[in-house]
Amino acid sequence: MIVETILLIVFLFFPVFVFKTFEEAGYQAWQAFVPLYNYYIWLKVTKKPLWWFIFLLIPFINYFMIFLLVVETAKCYNKFSLKDQALAVILFFYSLPRYGFSEDEKYTDPGERPVIKKSAAREWVDAIIFAVVAASIIRMFLVEAYTIPTSSMEKSLLVGDFLFVSKISYGPRVPNTPVSFPFVHHTLPLTKTAKSYVDWIQFPYYRFPGLTDVDRNDVVVFNFPVGDTVSEVYQSNRSYYSLIREYGRDQVKNNKRVFGDLVYRPVDKRENFIKRCIGLPGDTIEIIDQQVYVNGEINDSPGKLQFKYIVETDGSRLNSSNLQRIGITESVQQISNTEFLLTMTEEALEKVKNFKVVKSVKPVNRPDGVREPYIFPHDTAYKWNVDNFGPLWIPEKGSSVKLNKKNIVLYQRAIETYEGNKLVVNDEGIFINGEKTDEYTFTMDYYWMMGDNRHNSADSRFWGFVPEDHIVGKAVFVWLSLDPNEPLFSKVRWNKMFRIIK
Repeated sequence: MIVETILLIVFLFFPVFVFKTFEEAGYQAWQAFVPLYNYYIWLKVTKKPLWWFIFLLIPFINYFMIFLLVVETAKCYNKFSLKDQALAVILFFYSLPRYGFSEDEKYTDPGERPVIKKSAAREWVDAIIFAVVAASIIRMFLVEAYTIPTSSMEKSLLVGDFLFVSKISYGPRVPNTPVSFPFVHHTLPLTKTAKSYVDWIQFPYYRFPGLTDVDRNDVVVFNFPVGDTVSEVYQSNRSYYSLIREYGRDQVKNNKRVFGDLVYRPVDKRENFIKRCIGLPGDTIEIIDQQVYVNGEINDSPGKLQFKYIVETDGSRLNSSNLQRIGITESVQQISNTEFLLTMTEEALEKVKNFKVVKSVKPVNRPDGVREPYIFPHDTAYKWNVDNFGPLWIPEKGSSVKLNKKNIVLYQRAIETYEGNKLVVNDEGIFINGEKTDEYTFTMDYYWMMGDNRHNSADSRFWGFVPEDHIVGKAVFVWLSLDPNEPLFSKVRWNKMFRIIK
């Protein structure tokens, strides 16, 4: 609340910087000190439409409007060059008072100053700057467009879906890297590793208040938690940590022919992932024979879940057109002359069972107690797999967990990497920041994310918790859906457009 209070005070009393300009325009200096009324007067001083006042009441847009008023004030002192106006905005705390107090600066009423004819190039530059700044503010604080690149959320969200993600729902984050190339995520266009941001200026994590908290079963966009370091070759297709588990740290670090350069990325520049939030801070997650339990109760997901099945036929091949007609779009893998591996929903499963050539359908279910090494926490003490997992407690801000040498692997990355502590585990015990302890209190909330396409989703089962500072926003609306497998004039999925995400 301290940050919000400071920002509110700055906004309410920002026109104090121009109280001397108020006097020169024929108004009273005290009017610059009255919250909100001071903006009404400032609009009159700069001869701007009074209905602009509405935009001054919209969060985040209002700060953009302040900078517009700064530019208009600079024009009152004959500052028409792009350089002068940029300096007025950047050094507002110096420029605005100087305009009013300096004898070298002469105030001119906007209605009386000469009309400055801009060159065509200047008109274009001004328009581009305005558009970029406005779009960047909207993209940064309100809503951003995303596309679905993989099938991890099929059939809830399809590859080729274009959607809007609301950042104001959970509260927009202050960018970790405020200086960056506009409309580019982490890498400059036409390059493989050139950073699109300046990493020597970084802000600490802060999130503005949102409209709601993350709810269970929300579809959430977040930064890839283990995407802090990536291989130039594999990027986020295979995490750096999975590579070093398989090949060893020295091999991944030094064999540039195979892995390329290693690139570190701050939180807001890590790859964007989209999954469904299954577990909230303080929940206990468990998966038993593919069924997810939250705090001991079955989790009823609103999504269309998909699993893999082994389909045995009489020797006939499965007709791809028939499969596509009932909604099976992922590739079919042939296991033997009579067996095929299909990924499908429960609805499609019932239809496949009725195919004349189908003799049997068996679910693919990893048995309980069979450990898959690529499953979190990647430790032999936990024999977990994608279908049988947990129970696992999800850290909650302010809550403590008892630590021992077995369960430390569950919370090690949260304690050490996400929350910035020095963790040492040796024969003498567990040491956090040099102090021996058997307990830790978390400073952030964490979430458990899973894809609806359960057997084709790299999610929290593979890499663990998602910290609150990695949450980007809530997926709310699909505005366009294109099928990447269809020809140009048949790409649009008309029945999948303009739908609310559930």
